Amino acid sequence: MTYSMKLKEEICSNSISRNEIFPELSAIIRYDALLHETGFSLTFENASIARRVYKDIKSIFNLSVHIIVRNQRRFRNKQIYILEVKDHANMILERLNIVKNHSLLTMSRNDLACPEEMIAFVRGAFLVIGSINDPATSGYHLEFVFDQLADANFFNTLLHEMKFDTKVLERNNKFMVYLKSSEEISDMIRMFQASNSLFYFEDVRIYRDHKNMVNRLNNCEIANQEKSLRTGNQQVQDILYLKEHDLIDLLDEKTKIIMEYRLKYPESSYQELASIISMETGYVIGKSGINHHFIKMKKLKELHEKKA
Repeated sequence: MTYSMKLKEEICSNSISRNEIFPELSAIIRYDALLHETGFSLTFENASIARRVYKDIKSIFNLSVHIIVRNQRRFRNKQIYILEVKDHANMILERLNIVKNHSLLTMSRNDLACPEEMIAFVRGAFLVIGSINDPATSGYHLEFVFDQLADANFFNTLLHEMKFDTKVLERNNKFMVYLKSSEEISDMIRMFQASNSLFYFEDVRIYRDHKNMVNRLNNCEIANQEKSLRTGNQQVQDILYLKEHDLIDLLDEKTKIIMEYRLKYPESSYQELASIISMETGYVIGKSGINHHFIKMKKLKELHEKKA
């Protein structure tokens, strides 16, 4: 079972208030139902979602819902669940603000009176047209896929109002509203009150963040080592130049000590070189001191090159 399916099953296992059922059902039927003259039908691959919708329609509207279970053998064996509503179907659609006088209504922000209803509407949409990547196997990605651009734009605006930085993208003649931010995806899972799925997501996120941090530190350390090696090799060449042109005696004794140890330890960083010199000679010096002496040495070389 995919992470997306597990999240949906956990959502369906949570009980919700009567006020939440209406907007959740509205999203489920609006974005997933097939409307026809005699009523509407809903098709699910997930038994938990089918059970939740069946229960909610029956409890809220006190109507019978016809259930058809079919085995689908395309690619792999699986069961699909078809819920058919015929009796008083128009009454249900009108109560949920989906149709009026047999005409399909455009979803309006005024249909959602409070944050609780907004969350329920988003949750219902996720159950039928939403999906989320498993953070352990791929990048962070949560999406809702709509048939109509107007629906995608409305949903995108709604999520922006809820402080989610979603974007709309056209893909294969459909319209995707998606999130890439791991923090915002985590907030949405938390909003769905799916604690087990949230703990899993956060565990993976912490592990990946730690791994990325270690990789960055390793890369930084490698870059620093390469920089130290290049710097050390250049300084060795500068020292050899000064020796070749009998310029060493123009420098003070402390600078000569630094030059001597650079020739011994060409790959050492300034900090490592300072520690070795301090320990072996008793001349206590730090990184800035090492740098100061090499600047003096380099200026002498450059001055001689200009005169030459």
